Amino acid sequence: MTSRGKSFVILGAVALLAGTSSTHAQHGPAPANTNLSPEVLSLACAPAAAVDQTQMGLRLTGGQDSFVRRIYGPGDLVTINAGVKNGIEVGQEYYVRRLQIDRRSPASVDNPGTVRTTGWIKVYAVDERDQLSLATVTHACDTIEVGDYLEPFKLPTVPTVSKDRPKPERDNYGKVLAGNDRRTSFAKGDYFVINRGTDFGIEVGSQFVLYRDKKMDQNFLYYIGEGVATEVKEKTATVLVTMSLSAIEKGDYVALRRDAEKK
Repeated sequence: MTSRGKSFVILGAVALLAGTSSTHAQHGPAPANTNLSPEVLSLACAPAAAVDQTQMGLRLTGGQDSFVRRIYGPGDLVTINAGVKNGIEVGQEYYVRRLQIDRRSPASVDNPGTVRTTGWIKVYAVDERDQLSLATVTHACDTIEVGDYLEPFKLPTVPTVSKDRPKPERDNYGKVLAGNDRRTSFAKGDYFVINRGTDFGIEVGSQFVLYRDKKMDQNFLYYIGEGVATEVKEKTATVLVTMSLSAIEKGDYVALRRDAEKK
């Protein structure tokens, strides 16, 4: 049998087995329990920031249904716009992500977009002729939609937070930007993105004090909470709110608790 023939056998078998569904939707293997802790699942679904859109070419292009459908969940089969020629193999796992930006301007350093992780998938069948593959949705953080892009899957590590609490830096404040779905208000247990990263000495596990400037002359900044960095890039970081005395809003200040030895 030629490789072309094998291609049709693989995908044809998938269609035949799944075609018995009364709703005419094809399904892969039932999703197994992730057996991941709530902390790890929370981190895996946390938002991040993007300042560049050039590495988002691998995408979901549809699913295996007899009707047009754009939203998918655990157990559904989805199509990827890549196959063997692109290095896709059965068993590979990918995060499914969505870039959320101001439609009037692209993501940039000055205007970072928010990356919404919608879930992750596992490659189920690969077409050896066309640049297409099928994958099963194994976990959903949100609705998984046509057009979402993919990145290699790697479980996050729960950050180790030092018991030391160095004094927060002054006059070197970062700012709260946004969270999932471009949210602008946060409380304990929520995640948001800040405009500081490794370029300011931030690393996973870095601690922060959160302040609000009430914009009143001759007044101190108002203390509103604490946070810890869970993911760090060069120009941005994701912060988990560990304590809040008030709602934390977009534009509030973030001060790094930095050891004197690291300054």
